[in-house]
Amino acid sequence: MTEHSKKTPVSNGLPGMAAFPPGVSAQLRDYYQSVQEEGIPERFLQLLERLDMAERQAGEGNRIKDTAR
Repeated sequence: MTEHSKKTPVSNGLPGMAAFPPGVSAQLRDYYQSVQEEGIPERFLQLLERLDMAERQAGEGNRIKDTAR
């Protein structure tokens, strides 16, 4: 096969999209939509709450140190 006989993918006008076969963008959109619709696992919510609490406590500790100067 020569360089000129290779088929170049047709772009739909979006940068970088020429590398994807038709239908891939719809499949990706469907996949990410399903991920968005999933609920957040309870364990993850608990971890986020613990992180928020630790950040609040760290912020309070910094305020106490700042006022003691």
